[in-house]
Amino acid sequence: MLSFLLNDKLINFSPTQADLTVLDYLREHKKLTGSKEGCASGDCGACTVVLAEVAQKTHDDKTPTPKLQYRAINSCITFMSALQGKQLITVEQLAKDGELHPVQQSMVEHHGSQCGFCTPGFIMSMFALYHQDTPVNRDIVNHALSGNLCRCTGYRPIIDATLHACRHKQADHFSLNEQHTLKQLQNLNVSENSTSRLLTPFNRESLKNAIQSHPTAPLFAGSTDLALQVTQQLKQFDYLISLSQVQELKQLQVQDNGLMIGAALPLSDIETSLLTYFPTLAELVSRFASHPVRNQATLGGNVANASPIGDLPPVLLALNATIHLDNGETRRSVKAADFFLAYRQTAMQQGEWIEGIFLPFLSNNSHLQAYKISKRMEDDISAVCAVFNLQLDDNKVTALGCGFGGVAATPASIELESLLKGKTWSDAATFELGKTLLSSSFEPIDDVRASKEYRQQMLLSLWHRFWLQTNRQSQVIATRVISCSSHSAEVKHA
Repeated sequence: MLSFLLNDKLINFSPTQADLTVLDYLREHKKLTGSKEGCASGDCGACTVVLAEVAQKTHDDKTPTPKLQYRAINSCITFMSALQGKQLITVEQLAKDGELHPVQQSMVEHHGSQCGFCTPGFIMSMFALYHQDTPVNRDIVNHALSGNLCRCTGYRPIIDATLHACRHKQADHFSLNEQHTLKQLQNLNVSENSTSRLLTPFNRESLKNAIQSHPTAPLFAGSTDLALQVTQQLKQFDYLISLSQVQELKQLQVQDNGLMIGAALPLSDIETSLLTYFPTLAELVSRFASHPVRNQATLGGNVANASPIGDLPPVLLALNATIHLDNGETRRSVKAADFFLAYRQTAMQQGEWIEGIFLPFLSNNSHLQAYKISKRMEDDISAVCAVFNLQLDDNKVTALGCGFGGVAATPASIELESLLKGKTWSDAATFELGKTLLSSSFEPIDDVRASKEYRQQMLLSLWHRFWLQTNRQSQVIATRVISCSSHSAEVKHA
């Protein structure tokens, strides 16, 4: 039984169809047709809805209090298990007593709609941003709307409408009713769904039992990848096992020597910690699909599906990350370099799942850079992804990790470190050695994203860019050191 709020109504729902999407539930079961199906792949945003869930807000005195957290998601690629214990808000609920919600009114005043097909999705993304605590600027608005496409109006009036609404906030009926909604959500009779075709185990033991009962049932957390088999390939699943309620898989721990990231945590939940310790991954993270997708997609899912063009596996390879596996009885760990075996095949055994991914912290002399090449700047899959993790000591290479996507049947790495360790990094000969190895290590394929020749050339170009960029950084650091030393000497002499 799934228990959630649909707008302001309590719903207890037992799905008879394992792969029922939220969009189909709204349109077919509830006749709420404001949410549209545009692409059925999470690309256009016409189906955007908002989930509100109980979160904890920490005050200055460190006292946590419950609050509602609003997130935009793509309902076309979200299975019903995502609603468990939450409030599902649709565009039909925004207007109240004949008055438009402030984001709707702002859209009207700024002439942000023409044909109207995409408008409900934009409105819901705007509404989610409206309920964030942070001040907005154009960049924040662009990211918040990154999952919504418009083919009529152009984006300027929609961006203007969002900026105006979020800069002139007033209490809406959602914020006025927040305490009541919180109590409703806290009082929901949320239980494991173990008797229907959509299983929602709550802990390690019940997850093990679910897998043993249905060994061929796919596991998923955010469903942003698995759902495409339903919406694009018209595949039907008899049983599915959701990981979204397993609390052991939703922990984020800052340990002494690295980050332990729970496999079922949405990327939005790990973004702050990830970029605190690995700030140079900012562009790669912000270009990972769209904001609504990141609100659902997980690092564990991105690793488990073993796609050769996944954005984050090359990062794991470059960082020498460790993937922690569990089967409910025993746990084991596998290095990222040993995890990807063949196309869409991993080292996971029958009955295992990914519990978490450990990312070791960078040393003080590390240079980490990630590059993603795609046809579109945002909301697109990599044609080529390259990540380099270089450690230097007095301009000598002491370690060099790397990871690549889009150039082989799996996320891949090569032995750059063995070749270049001890070499002077700034020497052109060092660059040429790496270039020679890269040019002979991969046999990429031609596909709709890029040709083989383009991918091979792009690898070399990204290697050249990394070499130039890190040498420039080293020169700047050296100049600063010399400058500081000279200044100290002058002060001492004076």
